[in-house]
Amino acid sequence: MADFFFQYGLFAAKFITVIALIVVGIGLIVSIAAARGSKSRETLEIENINDKLEDYKSAIEAEILSKEEYKALQKERKQQEKKERKEEKARAKSGETEPIRPRLFVVRFEGDMHASEVENLRDSITTILSIVKPSDEILVIVESSGGIVHNYGLAASQLVRVRQHGVRLTIAVDLVAASGGYMMACVADEIIAAPFAVLGSIGVLAELPNFNKFLKRFDIDIEHHTAGEYKTTLTMLGKNTDKGREKFQEELEEVHTLFKTFVAQNRPVVDISKIATGEAWYGSQALELKLVDRLMTSDDYIVQKSANSDIYEISFQVHETLKDKISAMLYKSVYKAMENIWYKMSNKHAFIS
Repeated sequence: MADFFFQYGLFAAKFITVIALIVVGIGLIVSIAAARGSKSRETLEIENINDKLEDYKSAIEAEILSKEEYKALQKERKQQEKKERKEEKARAKSGETEPIRPRLFVVRFEGDMHASEVENLRDSITTILSIVKPSDEILVIVESSGGIVHNYGLAASQLVRVRQHGVRLTIAVDLVAASGGYMMACVADEIIAAPFAVLGSIGVLAELPNFNKFLKRFDIDIEHHTAGEYKTTLTMLGKNTDKGREKFQEELEEVHTLFKTFVAQNRPVVDISKIATGEAWYGSQALELKLVDRLMTSDDYIVQKSANSDIYEISFQVHETLKDKISAMLYKSVYKAMENIWYKMSNKHAFIS
């Protein structure tokens, strides 16, 4: 009997501690959010990749060439630039217009479970589409192992906007575009991938622990009330039923069907019945399965394009003070912890994985 009360007291202490942490967490979210006040300053950053590559090239030439060789190279380039200026003046005088070089806009997306980069992606796409021409192209370098369905659905929808504007969209995968990452990638006109990049994982995953048996051991009853037959299918604390499990599995299958349909519509060359098994493949295997179109790194693609295209990398950067950074870090940590608890308790979510 003494052992029972000791165990019960230990459990009660843990339970009260968890509740206290949740309450403190909510308080922290409210107080930190209030302390953050006004929004941090966000600026658009544009990097000319052609100039960057030329700077790299000049730097290494200056280092490895002899003084005589480097001087001769510089002289040759100046003569070439002078010749090009003369040709430009001659064209202008004759009324000829200089051929318009196509532009390649580069955007990077590094995805986490919540697709937090979707805001940067949205702003970047909106900005590019405001000035884009039919001859231009957008390259999105995707790195993501997937996450929550509706978050990645929104990220994929941002890329659909590019296709709807009639602009060529290329997706490059250097490391991984699986699950939600591949949901984004499949929208592209062309997908390129490094030979050992991971792609696919067209499946759905959802799981949560159940503490009902543990609570029963201490004669603790959980009252679980809902309005609506399937408001909650599975629960962490109450007793789960076969009917609830069946409904939960049915919801997962529905999400999987939506995922498969989306991939099949955007990439009709794949055999969806063969690739929608939840498996993932390396780049060379993905090429055989037609999950990608070419094996190539994003670096090679950019260098190749730089020969006849003007390349610009677009991103939005948030400039914060040290106080803002600390507040944002605390806010994000506490918020994500509380959000994860909420997701697990509600179980009305799934991960595309």
